[in-house]
Amino acid sequence: QVQLVESGGGLVQAGDSLRLSCAASGRTFGSAMGWFRQAPGKEREFVATISWIGSTVYADSVKGRFTITRDNAKNTLYLQMNSLKPEDTAVYYCAADSVQFKSLPVQQIKEYDYWGQGTQVTVSS
Repeated sequence: QVQLVESGGGLVQAGDSLRLSCAASGRTFGSAMGWFRQAPGKEREFVATISWIGSTVYADSVKGRFTITRDNAKNTLYLQMNSLKPEDTAVYYCAADSVQFKSLPVQQIKEYDYWGQGTQVTVSS
C-alpha cells in the first residue's frame, strides 16, 4: 500500500514560482508517478508524469514552465512550477501507479491507483 502526501501549495501572483512536493510511504521506486490538477467546476486533468527511469511527459498547457522530478532515495515527487498563470489555479494531486516498470508514459487518470489528498494552488492576476 502506498500513501501520498502533497505539500507546497499556496497563494502567489502571476509570474511567481512554487515547488510542490509529494512524500510517499511505501514502495514507489518502479512506479510511474504523476501530477494532476482540478479547477473548480472542471474535471481533473493531467499535468505531468515521470516514469520509473525518469522519462517525462507534460501537458501542453504547462510545457516549458513546469518540471517534474523524483528523488527515489527520499521517496519524494516534485513539481517545480514557474511563470505561473491565473489559469494554473487548481487543487494539485500527486498519484502513483501500482503496476511497476512500465515502459510507456502513464497519462491517464484510470492508470493511477494511489492518490494524495491534494494541495491548493491559487495564482492571482
